Amino acid sequence: MAQFRYKAAHPDGRIMAACIDGESEPLVRTRLEDQGLLILSLKSTESTFYSQNWFSHGRLSLREFLVFNQEFLALIKAGLPILKAFDLLSERTSHHRFQGALQHVRAGIRGGASISDAMAECPHHFSDLYRASLRSGEHTGNLAEVLQRYIAYLKLLIGVREKVVKAMAYPLFLIVVGIAVVTFLLVYVIPNFADIYGKNKAQLPIPTLMLLTAVEHSQQWFPWFCGIGIAVLMLVYQWLHTAKGRGQLNRLSLTVPIIGDIFLKSEIVRFARTLSTILAGGIPLLSALHITGGATTNSVIAHAISHAADRVREGVSLAAALKQEGILPQMTLEMIEVGETTGSLQAMLQDIAEFHEGELELRLNQLMTWIEPVLLLVMGIIVGGIVIVMYLPIFQMAGTV
Repeated sequence: MAQFRYKAAHPDGRIMAACIDGESEPLVRTRLEDQGLLILSLKSTESTFYSQNWFSHGRLSLREFLVFNQEFLALIKAGLPILKAFDLLSERTSHHRFQGALQHVRAGIRGGASISDAMAECPHHFSDLYRASLRSGEHTGNLAEVLQRYIAYLKLLIGVREKVVKAMAYPLFLIVVGIAVVTFLLVYVIPNFADIYGKNKAQLPIPTLMLLTAVEHSQQWFPWFCGIGIAVLMLVYQWLHTAKGRGQLNRLSLTVPIIGDIFLKSEIVRFARTLSTILAGGIPLLSALHITGGATTNSVIAHAISHAADRVREGVSLAAALKQEGILPQMTLEMIEVGETTGSLQAMLQDIAEFHEGELELRLNQLMTWIEPVLLLVMGIIVGGIVIVMYLPIFQMAGTV
């Protein structure tokens, strides 16, 4: 049972502050209100921990956030009051940190804040894009419609991500299996052959002797290799957690042959879908660009969008501003220019997303078509080469006999 600190007003106007034990904030609030108190503030005694750690880690996955929004939409359509809806949502979620965030949002709404403003205190759970979408729904009175649009956006985003993950999963599996097989041969099989050949190493074929010597030396230096490998991984891990490291990795991911094109198309789809969703909510282009840049995972694309937003503020068209960044393909820029000229930018962005989704699926299918046989061929050559080299002395003895 947790402890809560509260500040409340009596019916006669007296203000009091005290602590109370309870299972959850909603139950404690209900108990105090039943006593005729007007709750001015109610926080867990662990609120400092929440403010530092609770909202900064353990975000929901896209799929879990999709389920939350589907439940939220169902409660809104059912006509439930917002406070009651958040009570039910916080009770239904099994994600403890997200439950705490929902209770925090509920307290903010009860204090007079709008939903989007209350969620602004939990930015790691509710992104700028999500809060901006809800804010537009609150202003227009179409919260259910905005949620439906955002749910459709999440579904499309999840679909694109799953396509990329599935395309990369099997090749990675083949690489891991290949490394495991080669490691087994080098660590277990080859040393057994070395014991069998014994003192006759001088009479072994040169390829076999070279392989045995290499394995023998690698076993002697194995602890050093492990130490150096761990040190390198730690340095790379720290480097990737710096702004410069992430930026260089993101830039590299867009320029790697074949794979870079897939990542770029995936980012273009995300950019077009996000910007289209925000513009559909009635948010101005300049604000929409800043929100889209914040929702973009690739820092190179995010910086390009931010710089383009600065140029748009100076009066440059969106297509011209993005063209100066040199990130988007020419056809995409032309489609954006047509959308701006005809006043249908939001619809054109949807067409751009659908066009690049088709291209992305085609590239993924092409990649899967040739990468699997190539990986199998490479694995076969390596494993077969090791086996043949180790059996060469036996083949020679059989030929001599």
